[in-house]
Amino acid sequence: MRNKKSLFVTFEGIEGSGKSYQIKQLYKNLKKKNISVILTREPGGTKSAEKIRDLILDDYFYWEGKEKFDRYTDTLLYLAARNEHIKNKIQPALKKKKIVICDRFIDSTIAYQVYGKGVNKNFIDAIHKNILKGVKPDLTFLLKVNLKKAQKRLNKRRYKNRYDKFSRDFYNKAQNAFIKIAKKNKTKYFILDNSNDTKETESIILNKFMKRLKR
Repeated sequence: MRNKKSLFVTFEGIEGSGKSYQIKQLYKNLKKKNISVILTREPGGTKSAEKIRDLILDDYFYWEGKEKFDRYTDTLLYLAARNEHIKNKIQPALKKKKIVICDRFIDSTIAYQVYGKGVNKNFIDAIHKNILKGVKPDLTFLLKVNLKKAQKRLNKRRYKNRYDKFSRDFYNKAQNAFIKIAKKNKTKYFILDNSNDTKETESIILNKFMKRLKR
């Protein structure tokens, strides 16, 4: 079925919030409804951006010397991946009236790099002015979670990247930042507590999405 309009939907939340699971469930449910939808993620989404993702999420290069990227180098890599993603995947899909569902976007950069690591927001805003090209989410689902529950989910992961190993204080700071961002625009953001492993969250997300699509 060809969509009458495009829609850009993002999912945000800290590691262990169940974000990636819920985004996949929404994608499956939309495919069942024969809705033209693309599932993508950040960092990544294109071949070039995925290569940058591998570099970002690696546990860095030389543990013996404790060498790691400076926080601004780290941020620039995220923004470079976003530029590739927008230009080669998100923009073309939206122009074709497709639904684009993205696992993380700008809010993650603000929550993690600005609030979590202390990167200057003006630095990020200046680059975004040149790479976003008017692309912004129409709807964002923020999944918040009890930190103990998040840690239990992370402990079950077979493979962990460096973002799965941050301190509880860091995750708390990032989650509070997400909530602060979301509360500034209640018409676009939808906050859900995803601490419990139930089907209810999946149903709420689907219903909220369908209402937004029919506007």
